[in-house]
Amino acid sequence: MKKKNALKRLLYGIQHYLVFFALAAFVITCCTMLFVSELSSTLNLTLTQANINSAAKLTFANVLLLSLIFTFVDALRRKFTVDRPAKHITQAAEKIMQGDFSVRIKPLSRFGTDDKFNEITECFNKMAEELSSVETLRTDFIANVSHEMKTPLAVMQNYGTLLQSSELSEEKRIEYAKAITDSSRRLADMMTNILKLNRLENQQIYPQAEEYDLAEQLCECLLQYESVWENSGIEINTDIAEDVIVKADEELLSLVWNNLFSNAFKFTGKGGTVSVSLTATKHHAVVRVSDTGCGMSPEVGEHIFEKFYQGDTSHSTQGNGLGLALVKRVVDIIGGEISVESVKGKGSSFTVKIRRL
Repeated sequence: MKKKNALKRLLYGIQHYLVFFALAAFVITCCTMLFVSELSSTLNLTLTQANINSAAKLTFANVLLLSLIFTFVDALRRKFTVDRPAKHITQAAEKIMQGDFSVRIKPLSRFGTDDKFNEITECFNKMAEELSSVETLRTDFIANVSHEMKTPLAVMQNYGTLLQSSELSEEKRIEYAKAITDSSRRLADMMTNILKLNRLENQQIYPQAEEYDLAEQLCECLLQYESVWENSGIEINTDIAEDVIVKADEELLSLVWNNLFSNAFKFTGKGGTVSVSLTATKHHAVVRVSDTGCGMSPEVGEHIFEKFYQGDTSHSTQGNGLGLALVKRVVDIIGGEISVESVKGKGSSFTVKIRRL
């Protein structure tokens, strides 16, 4: 391999030398002929064959020497201005291919180099940074999926083992069976959300925009949780404007409201309050879902829409950190906006803005 590369470099050098030789021969011959012709006509000199042969030999020697000098100078120029930067980029690309996404290329000195290489290195560094973040997300995704799957599976296995006991009371049997059912439902919900999020992120779901009454949809989604707020003793406050017509994908938006309502009830304790409001501006419909639950810190709020992110790092809270990622993706697809305001220990408020007719 080394011999082959050395041979290629040799042939490349010879090629460059021949190019410079032809260029120098043409330029020097033209200049010499012009000079001799002008000199002989001005001074009325008569050139003999011996003079011409001597001048031709000297000119040929000059062409050989100048071609060699040009080739050497060009080789040095290419080594420092082209080959060295290209080598750094190639080495960095090889590290990327091997999975090292931490590699970065230092900007080159502007003296004696083509600034285009700095543009290339800047793009390369941005690419490496993006690949690094994607790899981090992939690693976190795998770790979180493994954790989220392991927990309900372990619960199902443990309670399944306990159910095999012949001395188990009917009350305990029902309790353990319910725990298995809840864990299997949690696992199924997680798989469903993963598939939905994957389809949304790969744009395999395209919004089917149609006109409909947003107020009516919000009421229908909220009523699905009637048993939840009654059993938990949660107070409901609603301030929903009527006849707010939007043009959007109704099915996709139902994912948004269901996830926001589900989170509000999940994190609001007994005796708390969940508020839902719908107001209309000139160009937007604004939906606000607030609760008086546990709230979250600003640090948690910055990552709340990321996949599998949970403010409860122990994962003890029911959920898998996919709901708000789904919400954010849906809102982005339909061209809306979503924001969150939260105070730890006092509650959270999510605001969604959608263009209206």
